[in-house]
Amino acid sequence: MLAMDDSINAKTGKKIFACDKVFDHAAKQNQSKYPWAQNIVAVGLLKMIKGRWACLPLSYRFYLLKKTIEKMNRDGNGPEVTFKSKLAMAVDMIAEIAAVFPRKRIVITTDSWFGNGGLWKPLKKQLGIWVDMISRLRSNSTVFELPPPSTGRQGRPRKYGRKMGNAAALAVRFKLLAKEYIVNLYGRNRNVVAYERVVMLKTIRCAVKVVWIYRKTQWVALYSTDLSLSAEQIIEYYGARWKIEALFKELKNDIGRPSATICTFACWRPPSPGFTPAGSRRHHLAGMPSAAAVILPFRMSADPLQRPRWTRILVGFSRYHASPSLILSWTYCCAWRLD
Repeated sequence: MLAMDDSINAKTGKKIFACDKVFDHAAKQNQSKYPWAQNIVAVGLLKMIKGRWACLPLSYRFYLLKKTIEKMNRDGNGPEVTFKSKLAMAVDMIAEIAAVFPRKRIVITTDSWFGNGGLWKPLKKQLGIWVDMISRLRSNSTVFELPPPSTGRQGRPRKYGRKMGNAAALAVRFKLLAKEYIVNLYGRNRNVVAYERVVMLKTIRCAVKVVWIYRKTQWVALYSTDLSLSAEQIIEYYGARWKIEALFKELKNDIGRPSATICTFACWRPPSPGFTPAGSRRHHLAGMPSAAAVILPFRMSADPLQRPRWTRILVGFSRYHASPSLILSWTYCCAWRLD
C-alpha cells in the first residue's frame, strides 16, 4: 500500500535549486501564503511495523510552475526540461514502483486533491486490475446509483443510475442509518460511526464504495475503488495515510532535510545509463528516485550508531550505488524488521 502527497520545503537563499513561490494552504496568520520554497511530490510505502503504521519514502520529484520552467528553458541554464503536472509526476512514480513488483496489487491512499480522474485514469490505463485507490470524497461531488441492468432493447445501455445528490446532502440523509464500527485507528482501537454504500462517480467513471464517517459535529466521506474492502478497512487505510505527513515532519525537523545539500541541475533528474554526476555519494544519490535520495541528511549525528536504523541501512546502500529497484525491493521485503 502506497501513500502519496506533496510538501513544501521553505528556503531563504535565492539561488537554491528548484525553489519557487509556492502556495501554502496550511500557512498561519503570521506566515506568508506564498513562501520561497521547494515543492516536493513524494510516494511512500505504508507498512504495519510492530502494531503501528509507518511510512517509508520510496520516490519523489521536484515540482516547478510551468512559467518557471519556460523561463529556465529560455535562459538556457542547463538542459531543457519538460513541464509535468503533479498528477503526471505521481503517475510516473507509481508506475516505476509497480514495474519493480510486477503482477502485485497496489493500493494508493491519497487526499482529495490527488484523488480524482487525473490520477486514476492514467494509472488504470497503465496498471489495469493491479491498482486501486482510497481517497477522500469532496463534499460537492455528485453521486449516482449503479446503472440498471440492460433491457436488451436497441441503443446504448446506461452508464450511470439515478442521480442521488452530492456527498453533503447524502451525509444528512444517511446519518440515521449509520452503524458503529471498531477500527484500528492511529495506534489503538476506536469506535467509529459510519455508513457505507456502493455508488457511481463521474469523476473517475467507475463504481466505488463510499463510507460516510460521522463525528460529533462534523462528517467526512471516503471512497475506495476496491469494492471488496470493508468499511473498517477503508477507514483504517485512509487513517494510515497520515503517516506520510509524519514522514515529512521527521525529514524536516528530526533528520534535517531543510539543511541538506542541493546539488547541480544535472543531478536533479535520474541519471541516464552510464552517466555519473560529479561529486560525493550524496550528490550521486540526489538524482535517484529512491528512498535513499530522500533521507540522506546533512545534519546527522556524528556517531553512526546514534542514527535511526533505517537511515543507517539505506545510507549503506549508497556505498555501492544501489539501483532504485534494489532499494525498493529491500524496503518492501524487510520493512517489518525496521524499528
